[in-house]
Amino acid sequence: MTELLDSLLRGAAVSARFSRDATLQAMLDFEVALAAAEAEAGLIPAAAVAPITAAARASDLDWMALRDAAACAGNLAIPLVKQLTARVKTHDADAARFVHWGATSQDAIDTGLILQVRGALDDLGADLDALIAALAGQVRQHRATVMIGRTWLQHALPITFGLKLAGTLDALLRARADLASVREQVLCLQFGGAAGTLASLGTQGPSVAAALARHLGLSEGATPWHGQRDRIVRAGSWAAALTGSLGKFARDTALLTQTEVGEIAEASGEGRGGSSTMPHKRNPVGCAAILAAAARTPQLVATLFSAMQQDHERGLGTWHAEWETLPELLMLCGGALATACTLVNDWTVDTARMRANLGVTHGLIMAEAVTMALGESMGRLEAHRRVEARCRDALAQQRELLDVLREDTEITRVLSVEALERLTDPQHYLGAADTFVSQVLALADAAVPST
Repeated sequence: MTELLDSLLRGAAVSARFSRDATLQAMLDFEVALAAAEAEAGLIPAAAVAPITAAARASDLDWMALRDAAACAGNLAIPLVKQLTARVKTHDADAARFVHWGATSQDAIDTGLILQVRGALDDLGADLDALIAALAGQVRQHRATVMIGRTWLQHALPITFGLKLAGTLDALLRARADLASVREQVLCLQFGGAAGTLASLGTQGPSVAAALARHLGLSEGATPWHGQRDRIVRAGSWAAALTGSLGKFARDTALLTQTEVGEIAEASGEGRGGSSTMPHKRNPVGCAAILAAAARTPQLVATLFSAMQQDHERGLGTWHAEWETLPELLMLCGGALATACTLVNDWTVDTARMRANLGVTHGLIMAEAVTMALGESMGRLEAHRRVEARCRDALAQQRELLDVLREDTEITRVLSVEALERLTDPQHYLGAADTFVSQVLALADAAVPST
């Protein structure tokens, strides 16, 4: 089932990091690096490294046998080490004695997962930069495009489309900044042996750990982290938060594509966004895919938080709950990022419809501007009372607010007709919108200069 939906919901590059062979190869890479580090320390013969390395190819393993054996073993590492040992033994019986020397299954599984996470974060970082660049381009293009701002799903005040997009861009820039911290804290070797003491390596444990971390390009923690799962949670939380920000963006975009609004349209084409029964439909399928990912991530990240309650030095069941959960979070995030980038690059923005929608309320959205100007002379409360009454008149008579205001002598005594015309023009009530846009674009330029 999941393979059938991969192209819709999951990022191709990130998904490849968690394929069957990639998962097995990551654990095998741990075993190869372990042998090299222990040979450097003189714990195993140097001649054992080459046979172990040669046998550590995921494509040569019997993955179906591994799958079946995992049900009895409780994890994949135990049958994997057995298969690897058997393969080494066919070429060098002596070298086979030193496979997985002094390690435990969780060392191989956790470190293998971290190696996969590193690749996934590389992919997500690249896709995030691409989306930031695309969105920054749209912000620049539409920084002066006036549209209606909406609160509680109702028309509120004029904003610019550039400002609306800048809010999303700002959130993405925070995610990008957080990624560096996530990488620093999460990409850490797991190596503690059976109970986190490396007692099986005698006094050489710390030096082997340092060499192993160096071989794998990972940091070395102050202690093994078998029972401390905050690193896993941190990676998953970052992905979930980013996916949530993309979900907010997709929700707004989808609302703007509604027929009655029509301010944005997703790209159309053969087989894209159609209906099985209605030939006219142009469905926002990109938004749907992003929203599906954003709907799933809160529950997935909650699983990781629940799994933090590990038992003593090695967890029972809680550790197991992470194996599919973290990869799924990262793959969904990858899919949402890729879809969002396509969406931004290919959508149609109807600026004429945006201008037209500003007039749907017959000028009522400018009541605040008139109230603020009037309040300088008659006080805010009295100004609010008088303008609110004229708003009710405009609604009841289905007239433009400006026309009703012109007929109120108490208002025209304070504000000229020319002043009222300016105050009821949405273009003149954008406040600091352009300043906010400039600030976000400056941050984007500093973070990703190519934007």
